[in-house]
Amino acid sequence: MIGNAVRVLRIATGEKADDVIDDGKDPTAKALGAERKEATENMTPERRAEIAKKAAEKRWAIRNSACVLII
Repeated sequence: MIGNAVRVLRIATGEKADDVIDDGKDPTAKALGAERKEATENMTPERRAEIAKKAAEKRWAIRNSACVLII
């Protein structure tokens, strides 16, 4: 925490250049995606397919319930 505060101060005063490359992605989301990728590498193809099927069923259930509410 303190190290980040010092870094921000140095950037603000011009002692150090802001060399962070902004790729437009949330760093927290990128870290979470990396963790998920690592977790899926240890899964069997059958387990990955099972998770994907459940996710698709939930997406379609939400979509279908939204359509009913609109009508």
